[in-house]
Amino acid sequence: MKTLTTNKLFTPIQVGPIELKHRVVMAPLTRSRSVQPGSIPGDLMLEYYSQRASEGGLIVSEGTSISVQGGGWFGAPGLYSEEQVAGWKRITDAVHQKRGLMFSQLWHTGRAAHVDSTNGATPVSSSVNPEYWQDSTIQESTPQGWRQPSPHRALHITEIPGIIEDYRKAAERAKAAGFDGVELHAGNGYLPDQFLQDGVNRRTDSYGGSLENRSHFLLQVVEALVSAWGGNRVAVRIAPGGRWNGMSDSDPETLFDYVAKELNRFGLAYLHIIEPRVRGNIVIAEGQYAIAAARLRKIFNGKIIAAGGFEPGTAEEVLEKGDADLVAFGRHFLANPDLPKRIRLRLPLNAHDRNTFYTFDAYGYTDYPFYEQRSESVTTAVH
Repeated sequence: MKTLTTNKLFTPIQVGPIELKHRVVMAPLTRSRSVQPGSIPGDLMLEYYSQRASEGGLIVSEGTSISVQGGGWFGAPGLYSEEQVAGWKRITDAVHQKRGLMFSQLWHTGRAAHVDSTNGATPVSSSVNPEYWQDSTIQESTPQGWRQPSPHRALHITEIPGIIEDYRKAAERAKAAGFDGVELHAGNGYLPDQFLQDGVNRRTDSYGGSLENRSHFLLQVVEALVSAWGGNRVAVRIAPGGRWNGMSDSDPETLFDYVAKELNRFGLAYLHIIEPRVRGNIVIAEGQYAIAAARLRKIFNGKIIAAGGFEPGTAEEVLEKGDADLVAFGRHFLANPDLPKRIRLRLPLNAHDRNTFYTFDAYGYTDYPFYEQRSESVTTAVH
């Protein structure tokens, strides 16, 4: 067991106007447990988030669809109806009751969608890439089970302001739902990423070609979110060098250096960086250091949350080296509702069950034991 020497994970930190008591962040985790029809956060989600709230700890919500068209994942909750706002309000109230904080992650899946999950609307992207929907390794969650994505179309330039407005309205609804801020999901091959990376974006108008043009959509969305919340309660999540969902770029380092530099002007709460050692929810480069956070630390002026394949020991290391300010845990937070306590006291961790990540009931969701309820058969050592 690695000794956590300085315990920097458990020192307070200011994130925008918010004072956090520790730096163990719950990462956004799509888990398909909203109530259907309507993609409404219900009792199951309420129990799940309430279990994982901690005093002075930050939770980032699962990806939350900004519109029916942007909701390409069956079971994911939304923020485009009053019922959804009311469902989320119960959850944020419960988190606040435990003195925790919560940001809403705003999500438009773009081409990563199936028409059965978008109410029949054709998925949209920056450009048309038929090889994407023809790739049998890419699967979307639909009411009928796992399916390859539906054929998508390119957004017409006149439609883009409407999508940006959908993001702004969702940000306003997040405020009504009691969140403490919003995080734009601009990684993992979803719509903003589909504009950023030139392996996908083949546009020839003002949203394609140069770095500046390909970043245009992302920066306009951030402006819209800032107009609703102020910069210090807005965050952005990116995946530099990420290849999940058919993504690629000819020069990812230059692209994401540029994005990080441009984001400096907004005074964001934080930049959330997914390390390229993970693809989707799988670690593909075991033992690789947090190279993306280390690189962008030299460019981005604000707080950085590093995410992707961290263990307690490697999280402490990246904070000690100064390459990140906070660390987001996904699979460990799913399997350990009391994760901050377990890390702080160096207690063993429950093992996660990947087979239940995208199912629809309490099993593998709200039934992971707190340390006091553990049975030794479901634990694995902290490292």
